[in-house]
Formats: sequence, C-alpha cells, structure tokens
Amino acid sequence: MKKVVVLLSAYNGEKYIREQIDSILNQTYENISLFVRDDGSSDGTVDILKEYEELGKLKYVAGKNAGFIKSFLWLVANSEEADYYAYADQDDEWYPEKIQMAVELLEKENQDIPLLYFSSYDFCDEKLNFVSHENPEKKMKVPSFRNALVDCMPLGFNCVFNMTTRNELKMNLPRFSCGHDWWTYMVCQGIGKVVYDPRPTVKYRRTGNNVSAGGMSFFKFQIWRFKKFFINDYFTNVRKMLREYRYYYYERLSKEDQKLINLFARKKYDFITSMKKVFYPKMFRQGIVDEILLRFIFLIGRL
Repeated sequence: MKKVVVLLSAYNGEKYIREQIDSILNQTYENISLFVRDDGSSDGTVDILKEYEELGKLKYVAGKNAGFIKSFLWLVANSEEADYYAYADQDDEWYPEKIQMAVELLEKENQDIPLLYFSSYDFCDEKLNFVSHENPEKKMKVPSFRNALVDCMPLGFNCVFNMTTRNELKMNLPRFSCGHDWWTYMVCQGIGKVVYDPRPTVKYRRTGNNVSAGGMSFFKFQIWRFKKFFINDYFTNVRKMLREYRYYYYERLSKEDQKLINLFARKKYDFITSMKKVFYPKMFRQGIVDEILLRFIFLIGRL
C-alpha cells in the first residue's frame, strides 16, 4: 500500500482541530502519517498536538508565526518521503474515503510527472451541519494552464499530490506565492497533470475565520471580491508570483503556455499586451460573469 503523508498547518485551532485530526486518523486508507506544523499558536493548540504525538498518532513541530502559505511550504520541504501528500486545514472534517478515492485515481496516472488530485466538497456551517454541495459542473471542464494563471480551482484541503510534485515544490520553493495550493496547481498544470474528482471528500466548515470566500452569499461575495480586486493590493502579489513561476518553469512549458506566461509577467502596464489578454480567444474562467470581470481587470492593467 502506497504511503500518504498529510500536511496540516495549525494556528489557534483548539476549537476544531481534534475533529479534523480524528477524521484524518480514521481514514479507510491505512498507510497514512500526519505531519503538523504549529504556526505560533497562543491558545491550547500545541497542548492538543502534544497529546496526539504522545499517543503516536502524529508528528508535530512548533514554529514561529510565518503565515499559512509559508507554513505549508515548510511542511512540504521538511516532510518525510512518501508516495503521496495531502494538504489539510485545521477546521474541516474529511469523509472517511477521501484518501482512498484520491489514491485510486492517482494510481492510474504516470507517476513520473507532477500530479495533482482535487475534489468537490460540501459546505457546512460552524457545527458541520450540511448546507450545500459545491457545484462541480464548472470544474468538470478540464482545468487548464491559462486558468491556473488567474485562478486557483483547488482549495488546499481537497488536494492530494504525488512525490514528483512534492520534489518539484521542494526544489523551487516560491518567495511570492499567493497560496500553497495555487503554486501547486500552477506547477502541475504547466509541467504535469491535474485530475478533478466531482465526488465530495471534505466537509468544508464555514466560520468567520476562513481564509477562502467560498460559501458566501452572492451579494457578500461581490463586495468581498470588489475590495480584494480594486481596493487592496492583491494583484501586485499575483504578478510577482507569475514572474517567479516564469523564472523557474518557462523552459519546460509548451510553446503556447510560454506565450501565455509572457503576457502576465511584465512589470509595467503595456497597452498592446493588455489588449492581447482582453481578446484572448479562449476562456480563462469557467463562468461568463467571472470571465467578463477578468477581461476588465486585464483592460485596466490590474493583472
């Protein structure tokens, strides 16, 4: 049975982390080890992790607060050797068959290239009561490299990737990543393969502390998106990430993808380049509303 290492970054998670750890330990897939990095918690999270470690259930490291992205990337770089790796957030709950389902699909693929599996999931309230299914119809369209340049379809907690991916991440750890899941997605789209599973594998707990905007009402989501895209300095970091990605992977991309990454890697606004993106003949996003908004963002030079 292939070995799977689960990578969990924790921060002040004492309220929910036991449920998540137990759901990982109770997977139907047996050859799993759990590696946790505490990102400078000030509550009782570390005490909980010590308790599980003393029982031989996990291995944990206590570190200074670095932020969840750097914390997850540290876990990638310092984890033990395994066949597959999975990201895990501290406040969700996995369905028992999650890892089994992921491994079964990944085992059908070529292990010599970077592979990323991600699945659908279920929205739940703070007490993990079911709210709704994540709609998989848009994501059933094959994820693409052009999508990975502007969007992160995987959300970390629903990701499983192979050893080749892990080695790539470890070799080229980014300085400007906007997300450990996003960087992983770009690597696998550019030089490997991404596998999407429409079956839900995670109970995604929606609380006031979630980093992702998934599960918001339409109105709240539009306000959140407007602030993020037009008030905050969000796209500065995205552009830095894309330039760094080009530095590491340009020579290994297809000719078409090389042309694409060049459109997004300029440091200054260029009208002709913006027009090429605005009138690019293929869609970047899965929905027409998101696509129109993205083309407007291209037009005004935000991305």
